[in-house]
Amino acid sequence: MMSRRHLALWGASLTLGLSAGLAHAQGYPSKPITLQVPFAPGGTTDIVARVIADPLGKVLGQSVVVLNRAGGGGVVGAQELARSAPDGYYLGMATVSTTAANPAINPKIPYDPGTDFTPIVNLAATPNVIAVHPGFPAKDFKAFVAELKKNPGKYSYGSSGTGGIGHLQTELFKSLTGTFVTHIPYRGAGPALNDVIGGQIPIIFDNLPSALPHIQAGRLVAMAVAAPQRVAALPDVPTFKEVGLEPVNRMAYYGLLGPKGMPADLVNKINAAAVEALKDPAVRKRIEDTGSIVGGNSPAEFAAQMKAELEVYKQVVAKQKLKLD
Repeated sequence: MMSRRHLALWGASLTLGLSAGLAHAQGYPSKPITLQVPFAPGGTTDIVARVIADPLGKVLGQSVVVLNRAGGGGVVGAQELARSAPDGYYLGMATVSTTAANPAINPKIPYDPGTDFTPIVNLAATPNVIAVHPGFPAKDFKAFVAELKKNPGKYSYGSSGTGGIGHLQTELFKSLTGTFVTHIPYRGAGPALNDVIGGQIPIIFDNLPSALPHIQAGRLVAMAVAAPQRVAALPDVPTFKEVGLEPVNRMAYYGLLGPKGMPADLVNKINAAAVEALKDPAVRKRIEDTGSIVGGNSPAEFAAQMKAELEVYKQVVAKQKLKLD
């Protein structure tokens, strides 16, 4: 049992600790903030980051600068984020690729998505879409699968990198349909998308925000979307559930992460600023125009979401016996 003196000392130290943390949050930010995208420019992660950066900076009172750190299907950037100081000045974009798909398939990944990061907020949930170059022989999902089955190994597909969500979802699609398509990994979805549009490769499983403008312009043809229901912008394109492939029918999240050890009050301040930025009608419209759903949950809710997605992809990898190329 504590003496009065010990109680007084304990109370004083607790007060000092809380005051220090509060002072840290109150003084933050005092300089520009870096928002790291672990992929090359042009993909959905980059799009969402650039949509939120300016309004988030306005709410916080300092500029938010987007920095691309591509490589390893997002691993290079995620590892750099994990090693950064937990002071709120170096944040990163969380994706299913970096926090679930890649860790699920890669036993040697240099970080633990459950312990090496501080979840802050999920900014947006986006459908994924499998699309082909207009020169591809098939123009609808049934004909697409038939063409792949008729010509195993003839076609290739691009992804954001080995172990990324595009890679894992396409491999799951292949397993469920009994098809074989060669994987071509890139340093981000943007470069892969450019090569499909340019005709260097015929197929991509991409996030809808980056692919949609090209689908609408006729530079890509959508086969199926991974979404709860058909996307308003693509009313004639079925969901994977509709074509009998419900396990593939998963949306992607795009959120804010910090390195482990960030003070709770600092996390809450950034979360509140992001939620406020997402209330801006112009920001909401830019996100919704990509076919995405606006987020804005709590740090605890986002942490639970990340954990659940990791478990799903671990099960997918085990069930389908998927391995790195």
